[in-house]
Amino acid sequence: MKDKLEHSLSDWKDEVNSYFERSLSLALLLLLFAFIVSPKIEVKPYQHKVKEIQTIEIPPEVRQKFKPPEEVKPIIPLTIEESDLESDEEIEEIETIGPTTLDLTEPPPVTRIGTTPKFVIYEEDPIPIKKVWPEYSDFARQSGLEGTVIVQAEVFEDGTVGAVEIVKSLQSGPGGLDELAIEAVKQWKFIPAKNQGKPIAIWVTFPIKFTF
Repeated sequence: MKDKLEHSLSDWKDEVNSYFERSLSLALLLLLFAFIVSPKIEVKPYQHKVKEIQTIEIPPEVRQKFKPPEEVKPIIPLTIEESDLESDEEIEEIETIGPTTLDLTEPPPVTRIGTTPKFVIYEEDPIPIKKVWPEYSDFARQSGLEGTVIVQAEVFEDGTVGAVEIVKSLQSGPGGLDELAIEAVKQWKFIPAKNQGKPIAIWVTFPIKFTF
């Protein structure tokens, strides 16, 4: 039994070796055939070629012969009948824009309201010379509303009042006591504040009292 097994193993190895040799021979034959049949590939080095272009100078007498064609403008005849001239004379001139005058000597008005700095150095305080006190509104009078509105007014160099701001409110809103105080203060007139003898614009703060 053991001899039979060893004999079968040796036969199997011989058969495998024979198949391997045949396949290797066939592969070598196929490679040799492909090498013989395939075309030869030649690799040539790249050669850089430079082409020279020669310019030819055209003589002046030849240039004069090649002149561009002149542009020809069409001539359109224009006929004017006498009736058209008569109708043109009858046309009345109508002025659509009235005469305007422009004075370049006067500078344009500049809006300065609210542009004065809040902190300005001055030596003399502004002095009010005209005071307009606000009137009570009917609603505030009926409600018995009393108190003080503190305002901050912008006083210009000519003593007029510019912007007016509310520092302490008493009754805000349309028709309220704050609005009445602003309207009254805008009608005030001052001797302006001064610094080194020159009038300057500053902001001043003062109260407006509402009492019965």
